Amino acid sequence: MTVKNEKGLHHITVLGGDAQRTTDFYTKTLGLRLMMKTVNQDDPSTYHLFFTNGTSQAGSSLTFFPWPMTVQGKPGSGEAVTVSFLVPPDSIGYWAERFGKNGIDFNGPFERFGRQVVSFRDPDRLRLELVFDEEAGNISAWTQGTVPKEHGIRGFWSTTLMLEEIASTGELLTDILGFEKAAEQDGQVLYSASSTPGGHIILETAAPKQGKTGRGTVHHIAFRAKDRRELEEMRQQVDQRGLDPTEVIDRHFFRSVYFKSPGGVLFEIATDGPGYSAVQNEKELGKKLWLPQHLEGRRDMIEKRLPDIHA
Repeated sequence: MTVKNEKGLHHITVLGGDAQRTTDFYTKTLGLRLMMKTVNQDDPSTYHLFFTNGTSQAGSSLTFFPWPMTVQGKPGSGEAVTVSFLVPPDSIGYWAERFGKNGIDFNGPFERFGRQVVSFRDPDRLRLELVFDEEAGNISAWTQGTVPKEHGIRGFWSTTLMLEEIASTGELLTDILGFEKAAEQDGQVLYSASSTPGGHIILETAAPKQGKTGRGTVHHIAFRAKDRRELEEMRQQVDQRGLDPTEVIDRHFFRSVYFKSPGGVLFEIATDGPGYSAVQNEKELGKKLWLPQHLEGRRDMIEKRLPDIHA
């Protein structure tokens, strides 16, 4: 059983395109669960969709702001460029066959940091990977998805940050966010933390490259804090480094702060709780649009403006 309140990734948020196409890909093709259908709390004219493993534990939430009219993005330096999922080590054949049946081009398997990896892209060209690791055995598989439980995605393995200079971001990972430097290979440095899933970050040194914000690019990555008290302690440490964090923001199913990392990537620190079930019951999760209380009075208008989607 996974130990709670450890350090590692909390969630990753991406700019997407068509909301239904995104939902179909992540639920039907990859077998994830649409756990939360809500709106961007800073811009309620667009969805905020949360895809997770079956239990939606920290380190498994890939979230999307679907903006169908936005341009195609191009990742550059100073960005998170790849999202890597954790899957069981004996599932390579299954996923190769599944990708073939669904017409998804993939590369690999290839070896990196002692694990086998397969790379591919989602419909908006976001770079994705499956990392086949024994760590997957520590997490119960979801039994109600479209992928058999013995092969299902368990959450994140890592994300890769492409940076012009990695030392200062590495110090932030080790001094505040709970990671330790674990290995180096081919210009990449692996940092590992205690949680499964979401226990790894890869920093890659890159030449300056101008990116373009748009669909298929990562908006921000979030790291775990046990509770509000620890969040505020971590915020203070970030502030002492001159990184200008926001005040604590109540997102209702977690609390968080945001700041720009030394390498240019937007970081968030988010609490493990109270969790999705604190705001919606099990039957409504991922099905009924959830709105924070201050937006409930605008529900009719918001729902009329949003496209209908279903998992």
